[in-house]
Amino acid sequence: MRKKTLTVFVTLVLLVLLGCKQTQKVSENSNPEPITEFDSSTQIAIEEAITKDGISSILKYLSSDELEGRKTGSEGIDKAADYIQIILRKSGVKPFFETYRDSFQVKDMAGFNVVGLVEGTDSSLKDEYIIIGAHYDHVGIVEPVEGDSIANGANDNAAGTTAVLKLAAYFAENPPKRSILFTLFSAEELGLVGAKHLAERLEKEAIDLYVMFNIEMVGIPMMDKDYLVYLTGYERSNFAEKFNEYSNNQVLGFLPQAKEYQLFKRSDNYPFFERFNVPAQTISSFDFTNYEYYHHVNDEFEEMDLDHLENVIESLIPGLTAMANSPEKEIKMHTK
Repeated sequence: MRKKTLTVFVTLVLLVLLGCKQTQKVSENSNPEPITEFDSSTQIAIEEAITKDGISSILKYLSSDELEGRKTGSEGIDKAADYIQIILRKSGVKPFFETYRDSFQVKDMAGFNVVGLVEGTDSSLKDEYIIIGAHYDHVGIVEPVEGDSIANGANDNAAGTTAVLKLAAYFAENPPKRSILFTLFSAEELGLVGAKHLAERLEKEAIDLYVMFNIEMVGIPMMDKDYLVYLTGYERSNFAEKFNEYSNNQVLGFLPQAKEYQLFKRSDNYPFFERFNVPAQTISSFDFTNYEYYHHVNDEFEEMDLDHLENVIESLIPGLTAMANSPEKEIKMHTK
């Protein structure tokens, strides 16, 4: 009797181990089902993926003195691009082109965007693309202030770059139905040159672009607002309305100064709007009153609010996920 029991037990153990191996093989070689609804377990997964320590390490390096302000054409921005490529590769994000670097010339200098891909899981919708982008360049060495001449660009725009990299890692683990390009632009500070180059290149390749979602200066919170970040070109589309509906939260809002200063045309979203005539808009939490170190040597890591940045990244995921999984293109330009 004991021998028979032992035989049954061993058989059960072998079956369990075999099942574990098969499960592991399936998970390694197939895409998981896209998340379509957010329950408590999904929220826990988001919070585990987006940690303050992970955000801190990326943001601290990108805004470090070692990169000397990440000016286009400099050794510092070359190091930044290498670092971004490493993060994308470790996260399981593939290069969209032959390599991660999308090269161009600007003022006799070599510039390069960094472009990664998370391919969609749906056989039809994966041919539709969402771009999630941010510029990673800054202004480099500037007039010294108390002996410091490195404009580190923590808020502008290491914070936005960090957000894109953490979103890329999340979606690589949780691929949606549509494909997502994660784009880090250079030469934004020289007139949106990197974004113009990539928009032209993607237009020539005739990609089906659904939405371009750009992230700019999100390292510090706004005060006395009932939303988390504002959306440039707010009135041009139903982007904010649908995104907040997807998120079940007031994530995106309207800032009058954004319209007054024509911010819709002043960031990397605009070349994609010009080329594709689709919703291409930027989010930000810099409202001209809450941060005094724009293009300043004091735009440093220590000035950033990591709790706020973590909250921004986590709060974007439900809206972006629903956008990437909706059966139809629900975000549309307003017709005049």
